[in-house]
Amino acid sequence: MKGNEVILEGKNVGTERVHNMDFTVLKGQIVTIIGPSGSGKSTLINLLNRINDPLEGEILFHGKNVKEYPVPELRKKIGMVFQTANLFTGTVEENLKYGPEIWGEWTPELGKELLRFVQLPEEFLSKDVEDISGGQQQRVSFARTLANDPEVLLMDEATSALDNRTEELVEEELLQLVKEKKITILMITHDLEQARRLGDQTFFIADGRILEQGKTEDLFESPATEELKFFLEVE
Repeated sequence: MKGNEVILEGKNVGTERVHNMDFTVLKGQIVTIIGPSGSGKSTLINLLNRINDPLEGEILFHGKNVKEYPVPELRKKIGMVFQTANLFTGTVEENLKYGPEIWGEWTPELGKELLRFVQLPEEFLSKDVEDISGGQQQRVSFARTLANDPEVLLMDEATSALDNRTEELVEEELLQLVKEKKITILMITHDLEQARRLGDQTFFIADGRILEQGKTEDLFESPATEELKFFLEVE
């Protein structure tokens, strides 16, 4: 059962690409974000940890405007996993410890724990990232974000390049994070079955606007707009 604590809130958020976005995300929710390509999904989540800033409106994290947080602190609390692994040159361990070392939080045991969580053997710590597979790189990227112990995890098509079994493993890990750490997840996905399977809440974005938002099952079972009905039919 999810709590009622609001962790993220958007009020009339706008940029050149998205307009008048209002939204509320509760702590411990998985919010799946769906919509046509180019509709503004990535633009929205890039605003949440200040990769970009809105031109109008405001985004609140724990009731405080995200612009009031130092950027490094905000990105520690609101982590991002991209579609491609985007790792640094070097070993797996060097990638994992980058963030925690900044905050004085790294221990060798943490590296082993992170790899266990993404179901990779601890021997991978000494491997060069260029010597492991793409799916393994993506899991290391996931672990690197988790190394900062974020409260919110942003995922931009982060499982789309994975094979089916690895995707299943990552989904299990996400559900475990929500259960054990009450982490909040916002994930963009083109896979509607994944969106329905994982989402507590879903945002449907089209033409730079959130046209529908609410309980995932409600949106899929009873879409309120013609745009969402059409989208669900053709995807």
